[in-house]
Amino acid sequence: MTPRVLVSTLFVSIAACGLSLASPAAAQQSDTAKSSALTVRTVQPEVMQWAESVPASGWLKAWHEAAIDAEIGGYRITDVLVDVGSVVTKGQELAHLSQDAVLADLHKQEAAVAKATADLAKAKTDADRARKVTGTGALSEQQINEYIITEETAQASLASEQAALESEKIKLSQTVIRAVDDGLISSRSATLGAVVSSGTELFRLIRQQRVEWQAEVAARDLLSVHAGLNAHIDLPNGTKIEGRVRLVSPTVDTDTGRSIIYVELPVDHIARVGLFASGGIDLATTSALTLPETALVFRDGLNYVFTVDGNRKANRILVEVGRRQQDRVEIVSGLSASANVIESGGAFLSDGVEVDVENSGK
Repeated sequence: MTPRVLVSTLFVSIAACGLSLASPAAAQQSDTAKSSALTVRTVQPEVMQWAESVPASGWLKAWHEAAIDAEIGGYRITDVLVDVGSVVTKGQELAHLSQDAVLADLHKQEAAVAKATADLAKAKTDADRARKVTGTGALSEQQINEYIITEETAQASLASEQAALESEKIKLSQTVIRAVDDGLISSRSATLGAVVSSGTELFRLIRQQRVEWQAEVAARDLLSVHAGLNAHIDLPNGTKIEGRVRLVSPTVDTDTGRSIIYVELPVDHIARVGLFASGGIDLATTSALTLPETALVFRDGLNYVFTVDGNRKANRILVEVGRRQQDRVEIVSGLSASANVIESGGAFLSDGVEVDVENSGK
């Protein structure tokens, strides 16, 4: 065999060996790439009936508050019967003021009325006797008139003393502080042993336990909102409450361009006065193409979803989102209703990457 033939044969043998050695490594690399494909689950957009809503936000406040003040002054608080959070009924006793001095004045006035009654009885007897002898000459005309005037004076004096007695009775009733309406005690400044002045606020009451949402809406949405519409409120802890528009403010704030909507809440709500909440006023009900919120991928200030095509490739699609309810979001544009959308995990994907579909779009 010539040297040239020997070299060629050796080269072919080495090349063949090289191919034989490289083939298992290449196959292993291909299998590794295949096994590293992300397994995903897909969903199709679902058409749901959602109410269009006007966004709003504002504070939860009492529907009406009632201030319960001391109507008389100079008396000491002897009993405090309720505290903040107490549910009370109209006329219920909330606190007592000292009654000793008032009772003493009342008894004194009762004695004054008794004396005035006796004086009137004597004056009436004298006046009746004088009337009987009128014209007989037994008494002069002047004496008869004096008896009649004394009777009238006694009647006026009795009426005055009775009025004073009624005043003392009213003062006695004012030593018992009562609820002016059904409701919930929201504040208490009454302190046992304190001497109060007339007009001092002792309690504050949320009338009928009614709390409302005073929400601000943009002026451009004001014409769409009217009394009777339903509203939804999202509390800071994630709880949702349904309400109804009670009143729409007739004015718009010239500084903010917003107006206040008064939304009444159900009595059995769990909201608390002073909370700030967001929500919306529900308008007409329309169809919405929706996806789970987990399907959204937020990048560079834009919203995307990933779909899977027939070649098991993930495709990133820019979408416009609209309303949100619970864990779903409305897709306004950019997506067809028949698309197979990756349900979650889009943040770990890139455009064009191969994926394994767990549920084949179902």
